[in-house]
Amino acid sequence: MVKSKTETIQAISDNVAVGEKTVMLTLFKTIFHLLFLVHFLWASVYGVSIFLNLTEDQLKEPQIVMMKTYLSCYGTNWNASFQTMFLGLALLHDMLRWLDKHDSKLGRRIKYFRDVIFNGLVFPFTCFVTGMFWCVYLIDRELVFPQVYDQIVPWWLNHCVHTNIFIVIAIETLLTRRRQPTDVKVERCLWVFVSIFYAVVYYSVYFFGGCWLYGVFGIMTWWQVCLYQTGIWCSTWVFYNLNFIVNKMIHKEGDVTPKPSISGDLESRETKFQNASRSEGAVETGSSKIRKDVELNSTKDKSGMANAAYLNDNDTENDKKWKSIGVSKNDASLSQSLDKSTGTNFKRNQFEKSSL
Repeated sequence: MVKSKTETIQAISDNVAVGEKTVMLTLFKTIFHLLFLVHFLWASVYGVSIFLNLTEDQLKEPQIVMMKTYLSCYGTNWNASFQTMFLGLALLHDMLRWLDKHDSKLGRRIKYFRDVIFNGLVFPFTCFVTGMFWCVYLIDRELVFPQVYDQIVPWWLNHCVHTNIFIVIAIETLLTRRRQPTDVKVERCLWVFVSIFYAVVYYSVYFFGGCWLYGVFGIMTWWQVCLYQTGIWCSTWVFYNLNFIVNKMIHKEGDVTPKPSISGDLESRETKFQNASRSEGAVETGSSKIRKDVELNSTKDKSGMANAAYLNDNDTENDKKWKSIGVSKNDASLSQSLDKSTGTNFKRNQFEKSSL
């Protein structure tokens, strides 16, 4: 049955409101990702220029020489590189969204790597770096950031790599819905690899270079160092899982029902709406074709091969259900024929199963 004129107008108004909200959210995300990407790139360039222009007096300080020698071995710099990669992929995906190419094969790939890097690397290690640094700094700054570093590292650069990194994940968590892991195996493999590989690099500096990158390890015995290292691994693992718990608390809406595509990806409601809009007027008639598609989708759902990543409704606009604006004459006649066909088949089945 064709909807009334009032319902049609209301549906159009709702869709326009959702569209305006989508544009504003995408604009805010784009500005946010762009500003912080430039921010981290500028901090990186400035930091490298500092160590390329050290004076002879500054090079007399052993701690400054050690910092210059092992600059690439600090966990702070590793985490900053993770954030830069994430922001670059996020901004690229925003650009594809503006070009309406975010649902392409390239767009889905970029979105996948963006979310995997955020879940497996950015969130857990950012929480650890920010928490560990400022807790030890408040107790005794000489154990993590000696005062001699103030000669070459300005205060704002220190906050760039130890404070602003947490602001990035806080805003990203508020804007983007990640209630479930994108790819559990890949994210955990990334976490394990970085955790173990960084420990190998860190302790290699001590055994082969004869110095600790952070003074807090220098006041510990070896069994305390082992306990502290175990605490590092456990805390980053907790932070990894905490990402999804916090996201569920913020984004309390129910999960969406995914639709598997040919490549195994799952499409969001927005994607299905756009595909339906693009193919408007090309509706295929015939109940056999529709029943075949339903059986195919049912088989795919039962196979369990869908990637859990796309259960995440990564954009707030997808939480809104699109309302149909109207039903064409072809759609109305098709639905009536399907109703008659379904009713006939139901009566026939009931008659065959009856005791008569």
